[in-house]
Parts: sequence; structure tokens; C-alpha cells
Amino acid sequence: MSKLVITDLHVTVETEDGPKEILKGVTLTINEGETHAIMGPNGSGKSTLAYSIAGHPKYTITSGSVTLDGQDVLALSVDERARAGLFLAMQYPVEVPGVSVSNFLRTAKTAIDGEAPKLRTWVKDVNGALERLNLDPSFGTRSVNEGFSGGEKKRHEIAQLELLDPKVAVLDETDSGLDIDALKIVSDGVNRFRQREGKGVLLITHYTRILRYIEPDFVHVFVDGRVAESGGKELADQLEAEGYDKYLKAVQA
Repeated sequence: MSKLVITDLHVTVETEDGPKEILKGVTLTINEGETHAIMGPNGSGKSTLAYSIAGHPKYTITSGSVTLDGQDVLALSVDERARAGLFLAMQYPVEVPGVSVSNFLRTAKTAIDGEAPKLRTWVKDVNGALERLNLDPSFGTRSVNEGFSGGEKKRHEIAQLELLDPKVAVLDETDSGLDIDALKIVSDGVNRFRQREGKGVLLITHYTRILRYIEPDFVHVFVDGRVAESGGKELADQLEAEGYDKYLKAVQA
């Protein structure tokens, strides 16, 4: 059973003027089998939530808690969080020159599982994952994200998701920069992951278009570092029609 529980999370980041609070008390529970979509305007703290869960050193958690199956996530190092079952697909995947995709994936899988996958089986698994994401098998010999198109970077992230098989996937604007074909391929990959037993997904996005392919169980409106409203998939349709104005005005009032 997988359960990610975020309770009253407050997070600051250092600025030229000193610490600035970005998250101002976020509470959210993702049970296994659930997909939660977080939507909100730029600067509302969506990515800060993702990176804070993953353990990015830029962000300081001042209060609150994050647990995965009862385990204190915030007490774990970044690699321990991955081994515990957390996965982050980044909005802007970084390049790793000199490290091939195949070596990167096998090293990551070994670190998470505690033992190296059997080579013959692993090669078959990697080639299968790449093929399903419409990536040529020769892709495995290229350096991680170096010279990749935006769509290739995002498809590679979902190949990682498929192969590393975490408990909870945090997807930070996985749809940004994708054309319609790449969006469908990425969405299919996420949906394959969702169909596995005991999985949870936290999907961060600006737009409703990806939610046409990945149907959320819950939608949360994120404004000014807080969850302003929660609802079902119909809330995304409301946001598409009306935007975030009423939430922004409430914050400014």
C-alpha cells in the first residue's frame, strides 16, 4: 500500500532580501491508485512543492511533515527518498555529458533495488521502454539529455518512470514544451504506470490539455503557496473556462 501524506508544509527559499516563504501550509494526501493534479498560475509554488518533496537543497522546510507509508521523508537524503519509492520527473531535465542513457538507467535501478538487474533481461526491458516511448534503441548510447529535443527529454523521463517503478510519481509540468504527438506518447506512458498496482501520481500542470489524456481523481488549485480549492476533474474544466482570477483576487483582498 502506497500513501504519501503532506501535512501543513511550510517552505522558504533564500533570496537577496533574505528568506522568502513560498509554501504556506500545504496539506495533501495521495493514496495508492489515485492521481492528483495540481494547477495554478506561475509563481504559486507548484514546482517548489515537487522539489521540496524530492529533497532539493535550495528549499528549506521550516515546518510540517511529509511521510510515505508512514516513513518520515524529510529525514531521508535524496537517494534514500528515491529508494523509499519517490520519483520526480523534472520540468527542466538536466544534461549529464559523458554518461550514457543505458548506464544511467542501470546504475539508478541498481541503487534503488540494492542489486544490479540481470543484464540480458535489463537490455530487453530498456529497449521495450524506449520503444513504447517512441525512442530508437540507439538512444541508449547517447549522453543523458545532451542534445535531446524537449520532447525527447520528457519521453526519457517517462522511460525512467517505467523502469524504476516507484511507489509515487511526482510529475512537474511533464507536458510543457510537448507537441500533440509527444503529449499523447508521454500520457500513455504515465497511464501505463497508473495501471500498476499500488501506485500514486502527483501531476503538476498549467494546462488542462494533458488532463484530457490522464484523467485525474482530484484537482487542486494552487495559489500563493496554498491549496485554494480541491475538487474532481470538473474543477479543471472550470479553470479552463474561467482561469485563476477569482483565486488571485481572494489572495489580494
